[in-house]
Amino acid sequence: MTKLRLLRMLKGDVKYVLQEVIWQLLGLFAQIIIIGCVARVISETYFNRLDTKQLIIYVAVALFSVLAKNVFDRLYMDAAFAASNDVKRVLRNNIYNKLLRLGVCYKQIVSSAQLTQMMGEGVEQLEIYFGKYISQFVYAFCAPLTLFLVLQQYNLKVAVVLVASVPLIPIVIVIVMKIARKVLDKYFQVYYELADTFLEKLHGMTTLKIYGADEDAAEEMAEESEHFRKVTMKVLSLQLNSTIVMDLITYVGTALGIAVTLNEFLNNNMSLDQAIMFLLLAIEFFRPMRQLGSYYHMGMNGIKSGDMILEFTNLSEPQDGKIILREEPNNITIEDVSFAYEDEAVLKNISININEGQFISLVGLSGAGKSTIAKLICRRLRGYKGTIRVKGKNLKYIKEESLMSLMTYVSNNSYVFPGTIRENMLLGNEKASDKKLIGALKLMNLYDELEDRGGLDFELVEGGTNLSGGQRQRLVLARALLKNSPVYIFDEATNNIDMESEEIIMKVIRKLAKDMGKTIILITHRLANVRTSNEIFMLQEGQIIEHGSHKALLAMGGEYAKLYKAQRELENYGKGEA
Repeated sequence: MTKLRLLRMLKGDVKYVLQEVIWQLLGLFAQIIIIGCVARVISETYFNRLDTKQLIIYVAVALFSVLAKNVFDRLYMDAAFAASNDVKRVLRNNIYNKLLRLGVCYKQIVSSAQLTQMMGEGVEQLEIYFGKYISQFVYAFCAPLTLFLVLQQYNLKVAVVLVASVPLIPIVIVIVMKIARKVLDKYFQVYYELADTFLEKLHGMTTLKIYGADEDAAEEMAEESEHFRKVTMKVLSLQLNSTIVMDLITYVGTALGIAVTLNEFLNNNMSLDQAIMFLLLAIEFFRPMRQLGSYYHMGMNGIKSGDMILEFTNLSEPQDGKIILREEPNNITIEDVSFAYEDEAVLKNISININEGQFISLVGLSGAGKSTIAKLICRRLRGYKGTIRVKGKNLKYIKEESLMSLMTYVSNNSYVFPGTIRENMLLGNEKASDKKLIGALKLMNLYDELEDRGGLDFELVEGGTNLSGGQRQRLVLARALLKNSPVYIFDEATNNIDMESEEIIMKVIRKLAKDMGKTIILITHRLANVRTSNEIFMLQEGQIIEHGSHKALLAMGGEYAKLYKAQRELENYGKGEA
């Protein structure tokens, strides 16, 4: 019921577990002293041998032991609290650091739902596991042995009978554990699948509402929830049955100990006060192990959560490169690159040359492979065939930190963190002054819109949903400008925003290319935005079918020209309707 791998993972918390066991054992010693005093008082009173002085001494010792036991119980709770807090801190740091080591391509390896479960429910289960279960596991074996060592000096026979009955409880736990293994595996499988489904439906709630599919989604959730309920009831049934058996062993063992104690007393093999001690302490042989049995489900949850986190932290990490990019020209070369998501080919022998200071655009219908190229360049995706070179160096061998300092990736869903405008923008440049922050916001025509709402001190909610879509995207671009990287990749950065914000963003992108000499890679569905590009690459089904300037592609009369003409007619029609 314990795993050494979990203990090794959180070896710093072992000290808290040991402290918990020590305080519990000291509390047990205090309880033995209290019961010893009570037994002596009853015995001495029965035989009419108790004087006032003795009574005062016994009462004083008993009261001191009661006080000490309360102190030990409080120290035990403090140690359990410290263990719980430390477990949460260490585990979440471990998971976060693992994500950092996995790099920007971590989404290829683990889903957001899995991460949410690990950082939330998984960590909470292990908090309980280390805060309560592990210490109880150790104490459950130490307490009966401690009682045996104390009581065997008064009567070895009764002490042996009591301590020999205790192992029957862990035997029951092991038997139930073997029987329940398949049920528990099914339980956790269904549990995590339900969590995945819930998170998926939660994220897509707006879309489900728009398309009227929310009732179907609710029915699906209800079916999975009912399945989970049935599996849970099987687990709880097993736990209840094991509890009944453990209670039976506890009562039978205690009764047997009491019977042997009375027999020994009647045969004059122990004194009255010794008999009273055995009678009052008999249940204490079984209580810790019985308590461990009640933690059984908690322990299994902790072990399963620990397995999931260990599996994640033991994932093989993509080897980071050692090359640090220097002052060479910011050229990017893609040579015969192919890429597939599982078995579905997305790119087929793509070759593109991007020179320093060029403004190039990737266009085509959805699914053509445009965003995949962008993610490969900034190493958000790995596992491609062919060669990608940045500044003449093979992308695979470039240190990730050096690559990230070279380029900035801006998409239509770049994240806005809860906090002030200032705090969000300082992510782009932590040393930027307020003057620079305001300048970037003004460049995006955003500062005037925010000034009356607190300016840089305006508080954003998670995801920046208290801004309009256009304002949020302009804020993201203002933050990107502060980084001042040599290469900018805009992946549908103007998608799903108002026309005014789109024009402001495109004006800044053109300024970055023309006036500031930045290398720009623009991915967009709207061809009107790519007319000033140095070169345009038209993709179709993972291949480049045309490339050249806007003027040259129109003159070719190919797929680009057809798509551009169709969009212009649609936009002109929309303006006519207006």
